Amino acid sequence: MTAVSATFAVRVMVTDVWDQVVLPVGPTTTVAELKREALGRALRRTAIPLERYIVKFRGALVLDESVTLAGLGAGPNAPFIVLPAQRQAVR
Repeated sequence: MTAVSATFAVRVMVTDVWDQVVLPVGPTTTVAELKREALGRALRRTAIPLERYIVKFRGALVLDESVTLAGLGAGPNAPFIVLPAQRQAVR
């Protein structure tokens, strides 16, 4: 028997650059992995302080980033938002 990985795409809005990235993920992908990949693609850097960013799903803050996408109930084309943990000052 062959194991088949069920992958699907999710949309992640990274508000630092107002860019939306589409990521191929699986049900066992964690929110932390999703955040790292989305920030890396959107910001085009590798050394990103991940603790300075939070993730929202369906308008709610994801407090435990070790939870899988299946645990959140995320499916194909699910929308996520990655934004700074602290508000930015505007002048």
